[in-house]
Amino acid sequence: QEKTNKGKKLIMLLKTLSFSTLSILFVLMFIGGYVSASGVGLSCPDWPLCPAGLVPLQDFIIEYFHRTIAAITGLMVIITMLFTLKSKQAPKGMKIASIIAGSAVIAQITLGAVVILERLHSHLVTLHLGIGIILFSMLILVTLYSMKIQNNKSNKESISNLEKSTV
Repeated sequence: QEKTNKGKKLIMLLKTLSFSTLSILFVLMFIGGYVSASGVGLSCPDWPLCPAGLVPLQDFIIEYFHRTIAAITGLMVIITMLFTLKSKQAPKGMKIASIIAGSAVIAQITLGAVVILERLHSHLVTLHLGIGIILFSMLILVTLYSMKIQNNKSNKESISNLEKSTV
């Protein structure tokens, strides 16, 4: 009984974590769009911190906010991946999607730095957006898989139906 309760709690945590990670990534993409469209992408020309350090000056607040949310999102993606890989109930497709998401977030962080250092080169900004879309897609899959996980024998049938619908 105790093992079942622990398993249910872990599944609930994974569902909450994956949905929260997807949600904050969605917000980050909007903030990134605003940063790009408003031209403040280079208002903070250093990376990873702005010239004033941890406490940004008024001039850097939007870009600083973007970087802070990006750091939190990156951490959440990695934590979601680790929980997914640790979960015995997570199917193979969910684990693969989480590994791709984890890899994409590392690529995003690295590319984000290069984008700033290269002064917003258009090809790099476009690649940054493309990887962001891949990351978002993989987190949608992880979240959908997590919502289908159940702590009973119908889990395989439920996951099989999800896999059929995504192909």
